Amino acid sequence: MRSKAAEIPLDYDGRKFQLAAPEPNPKRGGVLRYAITNRPPHFDVHQSGTINSLGAQGCLFDNLIRRDPRDSGQTIIPDLAHSWQIAPDGKTYTFFLREGVHFHDGAELTAEDVKATFDRIHKPPQGISIPRSVLFAAVESITARDKRTVEFKLSEGRPPSFMMSAFASGWNVILSKKVLEDNNYNLRRVASLSGTGPFRQVRRVENEVWVMERNPNYWNAGLPYLDGIEFYHALPFSPELGSAVLSNRTDYGRIMDPVSGRRIKQNPQMAMAQFNQSVIQATWVNARKSPLGDPRVRRAMHLVLDKAVLVEVVKDVTPMQVGGFIYPFSEFATPKDQLVKRVGYQADPSAAVREAKALMTAAGHGRGIRGLDFVARDVASFKLWAQAIQAMLQQTLNIECRLRSVVESVWFDDVNNGNYDLAIGAVVSTLLDPSDYFNAWYRTGGPQNYSNWSDPRMDALIPQIDREVDSEKRLGLIRQAEAVMEENPPLLPVAWEQIIDGYWNYVKGHNPKDYFGIYDVVRMDTMWLDK
Repeated sequence: MRSKAAEIPLDYDGRKFQLAAPEPNPKRGGVLRYAITNRPPHFDVHQSGTINSLGAQGCLFDNLIRRDPRDSGQTIIPDLAHSWQIAPDGKTYTFFLREGVHFHDGAELTAEDVKATFDRIHKPPQGISIPRSVLFAAVESITARDKRTVEFKLSEGRPPSFMMSAFASGWNVILSKKVLEDNNYNLRRVASLSGTGPFRQVRRVENEVWVMERNPNYWNAGLPYLDGIEFYHALPFSPELGSAVLSNRTDYGRIMDPVSGRRIKQNPQMAMAQFNQSVIQATWVNARKSPLGDPRVRRAMHLVLDKAVLVEVVKDVTPMQVGGFIYPFSEFATPKDQLVKRVGYQADPSAAVREAKALMTAAGHGRGIRGLDFVARDVASFKLWAQAIQAMLQQTLNIECRLRSVVESVWFDDVNNGNYDLAIGAVVSTLLDPSDYFNAWYRTGGPQNYSNWSDPRMDALIPQIDREVDSEKRLGLIRQAEAVMEENPPLLPVAWEQIIDGYWNYVKGHNPKDYFGIYDVVRMDTMWLDK
């Protein structure tokens, strides 16, 4: 679980805080060989929503505040801001910056850089899309009070746990105001960015390797321990990624397949961690195209996707779990023992199929639908699912789809431009809290609302959920929102992802066992090699 409001002090003086590896006497030197997918659609971390960007680039940057790598990211700790003050009414957040911090190009970090960074995240300029903007919807103004002080004013109070988690997101790295201005606030094509982070970029070979070296002028004295990191590109959940770690061609592997994970568990010289991922796997349905804009058609499709079977289909490729529209492992979700009684989630699909056929008939499509363009990301799990979903829709509802497999960058371009009928892929959220992903995925005009879906009932509920402080009342509003989505699906839930990390025991200074996702703890400044 993430930090609760009571665990985040309103007034925190962290001037004496010092981050170091959790183990005593960490060794210095060596290069970590890290296997992870790193084929970025572009180089602008803020505009990204994929580990292909942040997985390798995260070590180049710092945040205002951050998640603690020593406790699986459960605690919020200082970063570029050593201290903070939160007003009792929850409407003013003030951060105090460190002195002597420099970007890799030598420029000094000031409050103006932090302000420019969050101005862009909060209200992206024309043509810039940042999925995390919704986290800062309540921000009214950002002020650089002086060279070392930044103040955020909110139009209405938010729980400190929500806002501080938003600031601490691994995505919200601090950028240079000058670099932003020099590139018209769009860094998509800037392949080598100057951050303040523990590592600097040396070279990058497309689809092969991304090489980083230790930043000798890093502000956090004593860090990093490693001389460098080599990020080797490997497709997620692929046997090739697993083989690279098992054969010791790499020291660490992220997003491994379950078969490789089981083999790692059998090796006493290795370790494996499996944890929940901040991602939904889904099929988006283009609501701007007829007849897919009809809620009856979308609900019929939702009902006939046998979610338990879809999890089983990929069991040796990627670890997944059944869920609906809300993170199934969160406190906000309908308990699993209740969810499996709901039509569309039952072990016996008969009732779901009967209702789906009746809905299709009522919508005027009892004989089916022909010629849908079904685009899948070029990843093994998505291609397997696409074939299974194609068969389920054909066999139960006589809906015929043409499968089209594309690389990630094309997938995102096509779904953003509405160049599809059905599209299977995955999107990430930042927080477990519905105020994050409801706004991003399910609100009209949300930055990751790839279905172009809109329901006025949902748009009315989301602001109420955002501002409600009574937990029971808030959960009741979330249940209402869930009911709306079951009736009028904004997407077709396929599964909810888990992640397997595998590594050799000599890789120290990290603790992935309780991560929520793979996006918050990506700095690698505390990692070291015991060899």
